[in-house]
Amino acid sequence: MTRRPPGWLLVSGLVVAALAVLPAVYLGVRAAEADADTWALLWRDKTWGLLWRTLGLAVAVTACAALVALPLAWLTTQTDLPGRRGWTVLLCVPLAVPTFVSGYVLLATFGNGGVLEEPLSRWGLPVPSVYGFPGALLALTVSTYPYLFLALRAGLLSQDPAWLEGARSLGMSPARAFWKVTAPLLRPAFVSGALLVGLYVLSDFGAVALLQYDAFSRAIYVQYEGAYDRTYAALLGLALVVVTAAVLVLEVRLRGRAGYHRSAKGAARVSAPVSLGRWRLPALLLCGAVVAVGVVLPVGVLVYWGVRGLVGESASMMAPALGSVLASVLGAVASVLGALPLAFLAVRYPGRLTLAMERVSYVGYALPPIVLALSLVFLGVRALPFLYGTLAMLVLAYVVRFLPQAVGMVRSALLQLNPHLAEAAASLGQSPPAVFRRVTAPLLRPGLLAGAALVFLTAMKELPATLLLAPIGFETLATRVWGATAEGRFAEAALPALVLMAISALGVGLLVSQEGDAPRG
Repeated sequence: MTRRPPGWLLVSGLVVAALAVLPAVYLGVRAAEADADTWALLWRDKTWGLLWRTLGLAVAVTACAALVALPLAWLTTQTDLPGRRGWTVLLCVPLAVPTFVSGYVLLATFGNGGVLEEPLSRWGLPVPSVYGFPGALLALTVSTYPYLFLALRAGLLSQDPAWLEGARSLGMSPARAFWKVTAPLLRPAFVSGALLVGLYVLSDFGAVALLQYDAFSRAIYVQYEGAYDRTYAALLGLALVVVTAAVLVLEVRLRGRAGYHRSAKGAARVSAPVSLGRWRLPALLLCGAVVAVGVVLPVGVLVYWGVRGLVGESASMMAPALGSVLASVLGAVASVLGALPLAFLAVRYPGRLTLAMERVSYVGYALPPIVLALSLVFLGVRALPFLYGTLAMLVLAYVVRFLPQAVGMVRSALLQLNPHLAEAAASLGQSPPAVFRRVTAPLLRPGLLAGAALVFLTAMKELPATLLLAPIGFETLATRVWGATAEGRFAEAALPALVLMAISALGVGLLVSQEGDAPRG
C-alpha cells in the first residue's frame, strides 16, 4: 500500500509542477485570444515558407551531421586509429561551443570586416557566403554532430562482435558486412542522435539570428520586437511547438519496437580493432579536418579578436561575467530546491499523482527556448507585472527550462539512498526537518551538487530567455556576445565567448569522462 505524503510536501510539489506547466498553458490561452484576422496571418504563404525553411534546415543539418559522425564513430571505436581516446575528446569539444558563438566565428572570419574577408578580396579569391542557409548549415552542423557521434559510438561499443564475425565467416567483405550487419543494428542509436540534432536545430535561435536565416525562432523574435500586437508571435510559438511534437511522434515511429540486445549470457566479447593499413593517413586527415573546423578555427578566431580587443578599447567584461554567474547560480539553486519535493514524491511516495507531477516538470524543457521565453513575457505583462523586467522573472525562466535536469540528478541520488536510515533517525525522536538536515541532506549532497552544476553550466549559455526577460541594463556573457556580434564588434565579443567556451568545456569533459573506452585488441 502506497503511503500518503505529508501535506506540506504534496503542496510544495504541486506549486513547483504548476510553475513548470504555467508558461505552456498561458501561451495557449494567449493564442486563444487571437481574432480571425490574426489566425488568417498564421495560414498565409509566409508562415508556410518559414515552416519549409525550418524543416529544410533541420533535415540538412541532420544529414550533414550523420555524414560526419558515422565515419568518425567507426574510426574511434572499431579501428586501430592512433590516439583514439584523444581524438574522441577533441571531436566532442564542439559541444562546448554555443551556436551563437559558432555563428560569431563565421562572421568574424568571413563576414564584413572579418579576418579573411580583406585578404581573400585582395588576392582575387571568392569570399564564402556565411549569411543565410550556408552559414546556418555549417554553424549548426559543427555544433550538433557530436550528439550523433556520441550516440553512434555508444551503439557501436554495445554491439556483439560475434555478429560481424559471423557475417565475415560467410564470405562477406568488410564493407558489405558493415552495411548488412552493423549499420542496421545502429538504427536505435542513429534515431536517438538524429532526434537530438533535429530538435536542437528547430529550437536554435542564436545561429539563425546572427546569420540572418529566416527560421521560426528568428521570426518569433522579430515579430515580438517589432509588433505592437504580439498575439501573432504567440501563434508562431504554438506552431513551432506543433512541429516539435510532430518530430517526436516521427521519432517513435522510426525507432520501432525491434530488440537489439545480446542473446548470449556472460561478459561481452571484445574484438580486435580493424587495421586501417594504407587508409590510416586519410583517416587521420579526416579527424584533423573536423577538429580544425570545430575546435581550432573557433579558438583561433576568438583569440585573434580577443587580443585586438585587449589592445583596443573594449567595454569591461566584469559586469556581464558577474551577471552570468549571478543569474546562473540563482537559477541552479532555485532549480535544485524545486526538484527536491518532486523527486521525494516520485521516489518515496510513488503513485499516479506524484508520477504525473514529476512528468509535468518536463513540459518547460520540451518547449523551444524562444517559445518558453515568449510565454513568460506574456505571463509577466498580463498576470505578473510586478515580476516582469526583474531578475526574478529571468530566474523563473531558468527554473522552468532546466528543472528536469535537476530533478533527474536528485531523483537518481535519492534512489540510491536507503529509506530506512531516515526512518531510524525518526524513530530516535528526530523531527522531520532535523532528519533531513542531519541524515538525508548530507547523503544527497553529491546529487544536489551535480544537479546544480548541470543547471549552472546550461544556464550560462542560455540566450533567448535572457534576451527577452533580463532586466534593463542587465548583461550576461551570452547577451554580450550576441549583441556585439550583431553589430559587427567582433573584438568586444571575443573575450566573453572564450570564457563561455572554457566554462562549457568543463561539462563536456565530465560527459566524455563517463564514457567507456573503445575496444582494444
